[in-house]
Amino acid sequence: MPYKFEISKDKAGEFRVKFKAPNGEIMFSTEGYSSKSSAKNAIASMQKNGPDAETVDTTTE
Repeated sequence: MPYKFEISKDKAGEFRVKFKAPNGEIMFSTEGYSSKSSAKNAIASMQKNGPDAETVDTTTE
């Protein structure tokens, strides 16, 4: 199974996006969105902007 985005509805009725690894582990999830179209827009934004996103490490180690 490849990496995938998954849209689900939480107990409050909001749509959330989960990004899952091939083993099914949730790597991250988003805030809740009031509409499915907003969740889909979040996925599109991550797909478009994510590959070039900067990594910022704020740890002191």
